[in-house]
This record gives sequence, structure tokens and C-alpha cells, in this order.
Amino acid sequence: MSASPKPDLITVNVDGRDVAVPKGTNVIEAARLVGVDVPYYCYHPKLSISGNCRMCLVEIGMPAVDPATKAPIVDPGTGKQRINWIPRPQIGCATTASPGLHVRTNTAQIKECREGVMEFLLVNHPLDCPICDQAGECKLQEQATGYGRGYSRYIEAKNVKPKRTQLGPRVMLDDERCILCSRCIRFCKEVAKDDVLGFIDRGSYSTLTCYPGRQLTNNYSLNTVDICPVGALTSTDFRFKMRVWFLKQTDSIDPESSVGANTVVWSREGVVYRITPRRNDEVNDTWMADSGRELYKQNRAPDRLMVARVEGQDSTPAAALAAAADLLKPAAGAVAVVGSGRSSIEEQFVTRRMANALGAGAFLVGRSDPGDGLLISADRNPNVRGALVTGLVTNLPSERLTQLGEWIDEGKVRCVVSVGEDLLAAGLTEAQLARVAVVYLGTHANATSAIARIVVPTFTVLERTGSFVNQQFRLQKFFQAVPGPAGAIDDLTALTRLLSSVEGEYFPPEPAAIWPEMARAIDVLQGITFAGIPATGRLLDGSRWAGLPFPEGPGLHFQPAAKP
Repeated sequence: MSASPKPDLITVNVDGRDVAVPKGTNVIEAARLVGVDVPYYCYHPKLSISGNCRMCLVEIGMPAVDPATKAPIVDPGTGKQRINWIPRPQIGCATTASPGLHVRTNTAQIKECREGVMEFLLVNHPLDCPICDQAGECKLQEQATGYGRGYSRYIEAKNVKPKRTQLGPRVMLDDERCILCSRCIRFCKEVAKDDVLGFIDRGSYSTLTCYPGRQLTNNYSLNTVDICPVGALTSTDFRFKMRVWFLKQTDSIDPESSVGANTVVWSREGVVYRITPRRNDEVNDTWMADSGRELYKQNRAPDRLMVARVEGQDSTPAAALAAAADLLKPAAGAVAVVGSGRSSIEEQFVTRRMANALGAGAFLVGRSDPGDGLLISADRNPNVRGALVTGLVTNLPSERLTQLGEWIDEGKVRCVVSVGEDLLAAGLTEAQLARVAVVYLGTHANATSAIARIVVPTFTVLERTGSFVNQQFRLQKFFQAVPGPAGAIDDLTALTRLLSSVEGEYFPPEPAAIWPEMARAIDVLQGITFAGIPATGRLLDGSRWAGLPFPEGPGLHFQPAAKP
């Protein structure tokens, strides 16, 4: 890929310090580059400017010049060019940096303005921080401490607004906490393209609501909870479940499609409580789909496989893997391996190597459904590109295992290893599977696990560490957030044990230890280590697969809404 052109830089002065910023940068972002915090509520870097909270007021000025000659006017007291300061403060979010712009963020006037804004925001706001679901990540709470007066002069009764208003199936509104920042309204209109929210009434009686006959039901509704700076919008799923300061944060990837949206998994004591988006401007901006947030529930689903099984008898993962190796080695040359587009690139590499050692044909099951044009792609596997990179498959997978069925009918296959795939759902028949011995490694029970000769319970993506290659051919890491259940085994550990049994040599089960071998064997991975993959991912050279008919195309990624 060619390097993107460098933006034109201009110099501005923030609190006496010069900083070079790209043209078009607003004052809030320019100040951030020199470590100066300009507080705000309504501003969001991925939404249009509304300028209605007034918290980001700053003083701005420009170097003085003679109107006639355009010569700089020098201040005789300092010997420097005089700055013409605008008498009234301006909002930083809507002020675009221009060459020579001077900004002051910490004067007495600005301090008084911020205290006044905070005082008005708290006039009708309930003082219920101890029971508010936003406590611990509330911008109003933080900025009241940092920029407020510390006391209130308001003695009248507060205007009480509606509580526990259901805006949609996943979002609840406590309107008395709303500060009318309009972030949620702009998100629905500009990003989700579902213009469903708006304000009604005036002044202290202004209320957030849905348009008549509508509800906030789109698959991106919970992003409004993420960007709400106060406790007005809350998730019905997470509401009153856990205090955020108790939760551990783990970087992960949304596995529901090939977009590879970056996420944060919030957990405590081995239990996941919520999943939220992680900012990556090259992939998902700061958003994610609601459907991806609910995937943590699969960890404790009733159909979760918890006990290994050999010939219908309960076993341990180690014993089941030993039995699988004893089954596979004599059948070498008559084995088929069905890998998974949901496996990590490390797991796919080991799967391919095991297939080669067994002289087995390797297959992958495709999944497709119409994409939504945002963060859900038509390719519903997160790592088909990884399977191409590792050589597990050489072409895009079909959703039906037609060729494998033909091989079974012809007697070419006596044993099938399935890595998390339901073979019956992928087109094989019960009669075909009755002719072969099935080894199933997976997380949840299905028709294949019910008839498999050997079943090895494995971990979900939230219980594993590895990397995916998304539809941009961007390599991205995810990390284990919680331990897997007792009785199950990590996928990579299971696969490397099988590989070691087949090859007769030890193969390490850790991603970091596998990467040197992968980098040696795969040219597009040369020079890469697991630790060296940036948090925002690393683009691989996917040009050799550019001619394949990907559902979206290998270069597509989320395009943020145009700013009105």
C-alpha cells in the first residue's frame, strides 16, 4: 500500500506553547497535542459539531497587523507581536485552528465560565452519584470536581424528569440526568442512519425521546450508551450489575464478522459483564454492533460443552486427545480436517500442519449473510483471510462440504476432525457421518458433537489469545479475558498436542512461541512477532488474493459518516 500523504501543518499557540497541527484541527484537539485538557460534553471527534454545552470555552486571538500595510504590530512592552484577543470566549469545538492562532485555556475569565456552565448543568441534575450506573466513568462527575465551584447556590426545588424510560430493548433513559448534549441524537442520525431520537419541550423541561411510533431498535443502539457523558442512557443488560472500577479490561476483537471491530472485554473474577468498542480509526472508529456485545453470554450458555467424551463415556481432555491421536495415526492418508474461519491464525497454522502430517484434505466452512454497510460484513467468519495466509485453504470456502461428502461416499475418508464446525449443518448427512469416525473439538453441543466418537471441549474467543486477519488483511491481536471452564482445553493446546502426537515432536502451544515458526514458513508474515503486532493491527500484503470474489472486497472498511 502507498503511504498516505502527510497533512498540511500549521502552527498555533496554546497557553504560550507553539504546536504544529493538521489543517482543519479544532482547538480541543490542538490543545490535546500539548497536553492541555479542554473540558467538553457535547463534542465527539466522530460526530458533527453542535456547540450546545459551552463547556469548552477558551480565549482566542490573532497576531495584530497594520490594516493598511499588513506589517506586524509590535508590543513595545514585550518586543513581540501584539495579540488581538477577542473580548468574549469562544467554544473550542467549533473553532478551527488557523495559522498564528493563539489560545488561552486557563485564564480567570475561562475559569469563571466553566464554573458557571457546571452550575447550570447541575441545577436540575439529581445528586445520586452513589447509586448512578455511570459512577466511575462519568464526565459530569469528573468535571464537576475539576472545574466546578464545589458548592451550589441553587435552593429551589429541582425539576423532576421521567425515570426508567425504555427507549428500546437495550437502552433505558433516566432523563433527569440528561444534560442535553445531543450526542445520542447525532450518532443515530449520522452514523447508524436511524434518525429516531430528538428533544421535545423547552428550557428545563427539554426531554429526550423517540419520535412517535418509533423505538431505538437498531443494531448500534448501545453506542449511545457508550458516548453518553453522564448516566442518562444505560444498558438494560449491564444496568446495576457491577461497578466499573472493579472490572478488568482486556483488548479483544469482535468475532461475528470479517470486519474485526476492536473491543474491550470487562470482567471480574472470571465472569464477563460487558463488551464495549475500542477505538481504531482504521477499522471501526469508536463503534461496534450490539450483536457483538452479547457474545459473552455464550461462555455460560446451557449447551456449553464441559466434559470430554470418548466412545460415549466421560473422559478428560488429555485422555480424549490421546484417544484421538491413536485414532488418527493409523488412518493417515484417509483423514479429512475441517478447520474453522473462527479459529485464530495460530490455530489455523497448526491445523494446516496437522493436516499435512496426516496427508489429509483440509476444508473450511464459509458463512455469509447480508452485511449492514457498517460494522457487520457479509462474511460472517472473522478469519477466512487468516486461513488463506496460512495456506489452510487456497480459495474462498463454500458453505457446503460437498467435496468431503463425495470423498466419504467413495471411501477415501475414514476419519474426520472437525474444529468447531457442525458437519451436518455444513451439508454432510447422518449416513455419511455414520461411515467415518468423527473427532470434534468445539465449545458448544450440536448435532456433530452428539454423534462424534471423540469430543474435546474447547475455549471461546474470550478465553483464548491469538490473532485474526480481517477483511482489510489487517492482522489484529486478541487476548484471553477470562479462564476457560474446568473440563475444557484451549484450542491451541489441543491442536498442538494432536500435532505433536502425529509428528512425534513437541510443538509449543503459546501464540508467541508459534510465531517464529509461522514467520519462517509464511512469506507475508516474515519479520513479524506476536508481541510486535500493534494494538491497532498491522496490514499484510493481500495482493495475491485480490482476485478472489470476497463478499466485500479485501480493502473495504468502515467509513465514518460525512460531517454535515
